Amino acid sequence: MNIKSLLLGSAAALAAVSGAQAADAIVAASPEPMEYVRVCDAFGTGYFYIPGTETCLKIGGYVRFEVQWNDEDGKNWNARTRGLVTFNTKTDTEYGALGSTITMRTWAEGDYNGGSVELDEALIQLGGFKVGYGYNYWDSDLSGETDDLGSNRVNMIGYEYTGSAFTAGAFIDELSKRYSEGTSAGYTGNNDSVGVEGQISGAFGPVSASLLGAYDFHVNDGSVRAMATADIGPGTLGLAAIYSSGANAYYDLGEWTVAAQYAAKLTDKFTLTPGFQYWGKTAYAADGDFGGPDAWRAGVTLDYKIVEGLTSKVSVQYTDTDNTSWSYNDGWSGFVRLQRTF
Repeated sequence: MNIKSLLLGSAAALAAVSGAQAADAIVAASPEPMEYVRVCDAFGTGYFYIPGTETCLKIGGYVRFEVQWNDEDGKNWNARTRGLVTFNTKTDTEYGALGSTITMRTWAEGDYNGGSVELDEALIQLGGFKVGYGYNYWDSDLSGETDDLGSNRVNMIGYEYTGSAFTAGAFIDELSKRYSEGTSAGYTGNNDSVGVEGQISGAFGPVSASLLGAYDFHVNDGSVRAMATADIGPGTLGLAAIYSSGANAYYDLGEWTVAAQYAAKLTDKFTLTPGFQYWGKTAYAADGDFGGPDAWRAGVTLDYKIVEGLTSKVSVQYTDTDNTSWSYNDGWSGFVRLQRTF
């Protein structure tokens, strides 16, 4: 065998081995493309895009533990735990931002079954147009725990305009009861009771103010509320006044009331808020006409920020009233609260 034949034979053997190895090679599949969650900063902090869509989602809520106490006979203290979670969505459209809100909450109080889950809010909003179930304008109040200036959760439909210096809105509400009542003979089973409300509010430097009016067509009475806050010194002064022509779904704690509070920010973490409220004519007859005794309430609230997302609150109040059927009991009351917000 000559050198040429030997070289040709070696080359053929190498080619055969290489071909066999190529036939047996395993080719790794290409990885599927991954879609990471993208931050959506067009609508504020905390929003992110739902994967595969142009809808932005924000999830938030809180867990609250609270111990309440009062000096009413047989009811010295009561522990409560509440959990709340909110889902907010936003999408840009040719008609403005399309948004929705779903809030669920539950609480446990004096039992072992964990309480019950309820729909706190469910709203749809397109631009300034809003429909659904939730808190209306009357839910706004001063920052302390002394005042009671109204709060309603209703099915509503309306429009709110937001300008550079002021906001104005009007809503039609479905009403089911007077403000402080669970049910009443005039409302029970009646789901077609209608009310209207409108508010204008604005901020002018350190001062913010709002004027709110509402009318309950079921009882033919309404309420008007004026409220203002101003940054003064190390804190914020708040003032409010309400007049009701008769007991209605928007406000029925008195024919009139005035309230004041001052939230003093003593440090970055500690706020002390004394407050006072006075009600005139706290009782009303079946026709809604007010009468009876006056009442007042004074107290102080202490807020302390433990760390970011964890706060504590202590509130002590004293109420003076001769109306035994009123919403608040005569004497001392208060609570201690711990809340984790996310």
